[in-house]
Amino acid sequence: MPVVLAVELRKLNRSLALLLALAAPTLIAIFVFFNMLRGEKPQPWEMYTQGAAAIWAFFMLPMSVTALTALVAHMEHGPRAWDHLRALPMARWKLYAAKAVCVLGVVAAMSVLNLLLTWGAVNLAATLKPAVAPTGVFDLTGQAILLGKVLLAAILMIAIQFWIAMRFSSFVPALAIGIGGTFFSVVATAAKQGVFFPWQMPVNMLATEAWRVNTALGLGCGLGLVALAAAIAHLSRREVI
Repeated sequence: MPVVLAVELRKLNRSLALLLALAAPTLIAIFVFFNMLRGEKPQPWEMYTQGAAAIWAFFMLPMSVTALTALVAHMEHGPRAWDHLRALPMARWKLYAAKAVCVLGVVAAMSVLNLLLTWGAVNLAATLKPAVAPTGVFDLTGQAILLGKVLLAAILMIAIQFWIAMRFSSFVPALAIGIGGTFFSVVATAAKQGVFFPWQMPVNMLATEAWRVNTALGLGCGLGLVALAAAIAHLSRREVI
């Protein structure tokens, strides 16, 4: 497994995955930066960090997962390399498990970058325009915990996107599901049933009701791990179409 994982990491280094991992958090930081410069009065740190986390969980995370899983799958679909990989003298499940670990790792790295770049954007804006310098204290621990929960709640969504992207050689099904899931998440933001919708589970980590947070976290993480294991088992037995 470590060897397979190392190979997958080398593939990521040669792909556009790292560019994607940097682009999404950077866009959020740019938005926070210019939004601060538009202001006239100082706001608490929490307003900027929570705002960045909301943008990430609500829109950028689902779209990034859609693009990332399609990209990781296309590294094998494009050159039609699955026949060669599946013929290697190793358990097939290891191939898919390594890819799943890489996807989760990249999403985790993007979460960390979101936190760091938001902090940098706020400080840069405060330097250029001291009148809007944030008040209070930057709660690094609290924000890190929040983004960690967002990641855990997103595992079910990641598992669904991963399975579809790996199952079909065309990137259309994965993109259609990802765009559709994000669309319904946006238009049904206020729906109470959204806590059970995989694409809305991450943003529910910012909810004020404890039951929504706990329900979305439990379902997103618990069912997500089960779904990811089931996807790996299913993919290792099926042929790509």
